[in-house]
Amino acid sequence: MAAQSTGPQTGAQAVVRNAQDPARRPDVFFRKRRDEGHQPSVWWMIGAFVLVSAAVIALMSLVPGGA
Repeated sequence: MAAQSTGPQTGAQAVVRNAQDPARRPDVFFRKRRDEGHQPSVWWMIGAFVLVSAAVIALMSLVPGGA
């Protein structure tokens, strides 16, 4: 006879509704399925860095008391 546990079950619980394609799970927001070997261009990351840096500098110029 197998011993049965009466305590609460703890630990990670797997929630997989669509086992064929884990990227389509509803709890995964920003994952996107791409073709094999396809990678986004590095220029997207460089452009995002430049844009965020320019926005931070522009917002900091609005703060009074700067040097």
